[in-house]
Amino acid sequence: MRKSKSSVSKSRSYAGIGEFWEVHDLSDFWGKTKKVKFDVDIQSEVTYYPIERDLSEKIQFLARKRGVSSDTLVNLWLEQKIKEQAS
Repeated sequence: MRKSKSSVSKSRSYAGIGEFWEVHDLSDFWGKTKKVKFDVDIQSEVTYYPIERDLSEKIQFLARKRGVSSDTLVNLWLEQKIKEQAS
């Protein structure tokens, strides 16, 4: 971190800045903010596997019933099965 203080919290460390924002709300300091531009390069890896239509429909139904997305449900099931196989 730079040697200068944080403009709002006046802290010289990331820990101090964190402690400041634990007890303060940004809306109280909105007038001290300024617009900035930055790029975010999020690279995630996704692998697709074909699933039979009927099976996919059953997965979607069960996922909706549980209130999760289909991909979340499939990932949970696969993780559970892999743990079983490892035992």
